[in-house]
Amino acid sequence: MKALVALILLVQLPIHKAVPAAPPAPLGCDDPESEAAAEVAVNYINGHSHHGYMFALNRIEDIRVVPQGPNNDIIFLKLDLLETTCPILSPTPLANCTVRTFEEHAVEGDCDVKLQKVDGTLSVLACKCHSHADSSEDILKVCPGCPLLARMNNTEVLETVSAALNDYNSKTTDSYLRLLEIGRAKIQYHPAHVVVTEFAVGATNCSAEEAKANVGACQLLPKDQSNFGFCTAVMVKRPSQDLQVNCQLYGHQVPAPDSSLLSWPGVTYIHPGQDTSAGLAPSAVGVTNHNLALVHNNPVASESSSSEILRSMLSAKSLTKSAVAEAAQHDKVPRPVGFVPRPPPCPGKIRHFDI
Repeated sequence: MKALVALILLVQLPIHKAVPAAPPAPLGCDDPESEAAAEVAVNYINGHSHHGYMFALNRIEDIRVVPQGPNNDIIFLKLDLLETTCPILSPTPLANCTVRTFEEHAVEGDCDVKLQKVDGTLSVLACKCHSHADSSEDILKVCPGCPLLARMNNTEVLETVSAALNDYNSKTTDSYLRLLEIGRAKIQYHPAHVVVTEFAVGATNCSAEEAKANVGACQLLPKDQSNFGFCTAVMVKRPSQDLQVNCQLYGHQVPAPDSSLLSWPGVTYIHPGQDTSAGLAPSAVGVTNHNLALVHNNPVASESSSSEILRSMLSAKSLTKSAVAEAAQHDKVPRPVGFVPRPPPCPGKIRHFDI
């Protein structure tokens, strides 16, 4: 009898239909998860760039997440970067590097990056980047008197770098320094004629005094003793002549396990038959800035198609179209009272300035 009463009471209980859970909102460009992925990507880009300067994140242009399974996602990022004042050789943490101002003739980098997130851990599978300096017209509109970037093989630039390095080596009592690469240069003609240059250097196995006897015998220190640095030089040519040089050596740094001596600026250029005396890579001749021409696949990536980033980017675009159709179907799912769908906030915020 008790069992029958319990059954009757159970049947009389109200039956509630399960409401399907709302699908997760699209990941926004300024969401913490997106910014964490962008930080990993930027660190990877700077760690695999061998010329010029470090780049900092300016804006996340777009993000796409493609689930691969439980706790396994492929993430596609489009990033806008800006050149900083920190040479790629500098041990200064990126967080402490200053982004060049617009008036300093800024350089922008554009990167497509493919990452994988497994159990909360992010790793870069592949990336493709390029960079370009802002147009001279844009700079002159804002700052008519500002000097513009000069070509790195400009005769005045080469003369200034050579004079500056000779001046430094003639006065130092430490190691003789060799030019690795010219970083950037600007020439101002009015009201004074001034050439400003920045260039990377490396210590050799000769003292400055020993180099006077046989400079040709002075070679860069071996990998386990390498000591690189950076110099700035300002040469005033008119109305009076003056030269100011400042060089800073960073001391020996232990390279990353996957790097080699050939990954250091300048050393990359040393091949038979190449003239490196001007500190110019073949790709830097006739240009005003080092192009962040980085196409890199992570050799230890766990995702087998890491070498096909371009094809993957195209696949991501087609997935976006299917996602739109899927979202339309999701709109038919009952929503909680007061639910307001959030539009995907991409592109993200500009952290510095737009060029």
